[in-house]
Amino acid sequence: MENKRLLPLIPLRGLIIFPYMVLYFDVGRDKSIEALEEAMLRDQQIFLTTQKEMEVEDPLEGDFYRVGTIAKIKQMLKLPGDNIRVLVEGQQRARYSELVRMDPYFEVSVEPYVEEAVDENNVELEALSRGIRDAFERYMAISNRIPQELAGSITGMEDIVRFADLIIPQLGISLEQKQELLEENSLIKRLRLLHTLLIREIEVVEMERDLGEKVKEQLNRMQKEYFLREQMRVIQQELGEDEDARSEADKLMERLDKLRLKKSIHEKMEKEIKKLSRMNPSSPDASVTLNYIEWILDLPWNKQTKEEIDLGKARVILDEDHYGMERVKERVLEYLAVRKLTNSLKGPIVCLVGPPGVGKTSIASSIARSINRKFVRMSLGGVRDEAEIRGHRRTYVGAIPGRIMTLIKESKTKNPLFLFDEIDKLASDFRGDPASALLEVLDPEQNKSFVDHYLEVPFDLSKVMFLTTANTTTTIPRPLLDRMEVIELTGYTLYEKEEIAKRYLISKQQKENGLEDVQVKFSKDALRDIIEEHTRESGVRELERKIATVLRKVATIVVEKDRKRFSVTKKGVTKFLGQPKYQRTQREEEDRVGMATGLAWTNVGGDTLDIEVSLMSGTGKLKLTGQLGEVMKESAEAGLSYIRSIAEDLGIEDSVFKNTDIHVHVPAGAIPKDGPSAGITMATAMASAFTQKKVHADLAMTGEVTLRGRVLPIGGLKEKLLAANRYGIKKVLVPEANRGDVSEIPQEVVKGLTVKYVKEMNEVLKESLVEQ
Repeated sequence: MENKRLLPLIPLRGLIIFPYMVLYFDVGRDKSIEALEEAMLRDQQIFLTTQKEMEVEDPLEGDFYRVGTIAKIKQMLKLPGDNIRVLVEGQQRARYSELVRMDPYFEVSVEPYVEEAVDENNVELEALSRGIRDAFERYMAISNRIPQELAGSITGMEDIVRFADLIIPQLGISLEQKQELLEENSLIKRLRLLHTLLIREIEVVEMERDLGEKVKEQLNRMQKEYFLREQMRVIQQELGEDEDARSEADKLMERLDKLRLKKSIHEKMEKEIKKLSRMNPSSPDASVTLNYIEWILDLPWNKQTKEEIDLGKARVILDEDHYGMERVKERVLEYLAVRKLTNSLKGPIVCLVGPPGVGKTSIASSIARSINRKFVRMSLGGVRDEAEIRGHRRTYVGAIPGRIMTLIKESKTKNPLFLFDEIDKLASDFRGDPASALLEVLDPEQNKSFVDHYLEVPFDLSKVMFLTTANTTTTIPRPLLDRMEVIELTGYTLYEKEEIAKRYLISKQQKENGLEDVQVKFSKDALRDIIEEHTRESGVRELERKIATVLRKVATIVVEKDRKRFSVTKKGVTKFLGQPKYQRTQREEEDRVGMATGLAWTNVGGDTLDIEVSLMSGTGKLKLTGQLGEVMKESAEAGLSYIRSIAEDLGIEDSVFKNTDIHVHVPAGAIPKDGPSAGITMATAMASAFTQKKVHADLAMTGEVTLRGRVLPIGGLKEKLLAANRYGIKKVLVPEANRGDVSEIPQEVVKGLTVKYVKEMNEVLKESLVEQ
């Protein structure tokens, strides 16, 4: 054969042809048909190679392998639809070195694939030949892939090269592995690879056969059990026992039919029940399937309470259960009014935001009672596993539904009032993001077909009224917050706490401590002492605990002395609770230099913030201590920059800033502090230190400061003013932009306080610094 020659090329899809191999294949692509016709016009020889990707309809040069087989066309048969069936015989491995033509057919420059010469007496060649022949005989014995005519023709074949090329196409190996065997020009290496693949194929076929026998054995056993169960059923019918001892599957099917579920859900459950009926009752799979079916059947698919929205009744219940909070109650009544008019739950989800103990959860319970809905609560504090919301997939051992569907099932109604408590304390880790899972639950457009991973069937949550609670909105993920309407619950005033204790807490704790038949009376001074000197909170949880402590002491005295009435006085509070934990007035009595009082908001209400400034010789460094956050540090730097910008007006020489180190400290260093509202306080304390002018001790302030001395608005004003009142402050400086907020605060909060509105920092300094 010539060293190089031009031949038409046909790229095969899913096929590889080897030398000595006779093969039929169909040709339908135009280029392939043209290549066939050209080959027939020449010497009937054609170059066959394999496409790398079967899906490519119009291959280019890089889409097929360079190494293929020169074949001779033995026969051509035209088929319906312009297809041609071709019979070819492989002759020799070859490689094309150049693509000469692409239209109207592929034509390539082909050179034979020269194999490395091997000595016929090579020991390894002999060993490989024997090993391959023995392995192939074993393969033929256990596999049904080898045609009988081929097995007979190659059994006695002595030429190992031809033998190998003929058996390779019969193995169940991949096209890539066959191409690797075709391209290998070293006979020894090719035989080594073939022997390895042949041994592996034998192992695979043996494994398949073992698995098939095991499956057959299992099927036979199941079939036997089925026949035995059928016989038992017939015997029970003959004995007349069938009416009283119906099968579990029949009972489940009866329950399913009564539910009138959607067709898709009904068909799925019917399939599960039939599968259960074919299982061995003692098998683990049967108990898992039964548990799943009972879970689905126990859900309240068509059960719901009749909603009664009566605004008058709702107002009475809210007033009975909660004192004060008029704005919150009005907003709740507005929500119910819109709900009644629209008869729809679509719209933002209400989120009650406020400090601990102000009644967020109890308000949700009161709403449920006022509209005749079951109340369901799910605490989200610390939840970090998405499966808590969506459930575990049934493929896991010990899988259970999510908490949402569990609570819906326990409520036995499809339209409860569902409260997600502490939604601001959600977490996330490698187990998923529960906040993202809640997006679907809280979206009325999506939750009508909520699918729990365990249940795997859609359940309609659109009838559920969802409410959420949080201490702050800052930690709620933004996409989740966008779906909610925030209603803020602020802290209680002293007067409100007194009324709540009289109306609710004392009677509740009397009942819990067995003092219902004993007349216990708290004096006004005693109650005020408990509130002001033994608790410091926005809500009333700690107050309730202190009242409970007092009543337990009273219970001990009542039992010992058999008394029917008892009065708790101011002196008795000190006896029962010990010395006061908090002093009513902790502020400095004397005006001081470099010390100013600020007002801060925390998750448990308002508090005061004493800021101290000390000056020392140095190089103009600013040192900040007291575990301050980044925002607070920046406020201190902004305040210092403002003081330096007006140094001339304050009578401060420029050299002082260069030669003086400034130390700003906020006491209670173990408590982290952050926020911009202490800006004017720090600037005032620094101005006092530099000018040596004292700051009024009975004055507090709150507001953010800018480099140009503007005073910007802040939040949490009610809590801050409450703290100022507790602290004994007489005058409070508030940003002018917060004037509207002050007008909405109850009068008892600002009673005894002089509120001064400021726009600029120079007004703050004028009000706060004592003129000498």
